Amino acid sequence: MAEITISNKDWERIKIKVQRKYNHLTDEQLQYTEGQEESLITRLMDLVNRDRKYVVFTLTKALVNIDTNRL
Repeated sequence: MAEITISNKDWERIKIKVQRKYNHLTDEQLQYTEGQEESLITRLMDLVNRDRKYVVFTLTKALVNIDTNRL
């Protein structure tokens, strides 16, 4: 079970931040459906070549600071 919950609305804003940080990622690679956090985390781990802890931390940080441009 994923450690975080992301709504589709929040994901649209988080996706922009992730694409700014990892500009090689495409919209297709970052497709997300609400409730599929586990799949998203696993996919991001492979795409950015980082461990689970880092990916979850990055997504959590983006959620906490949803109204800023910071990731």
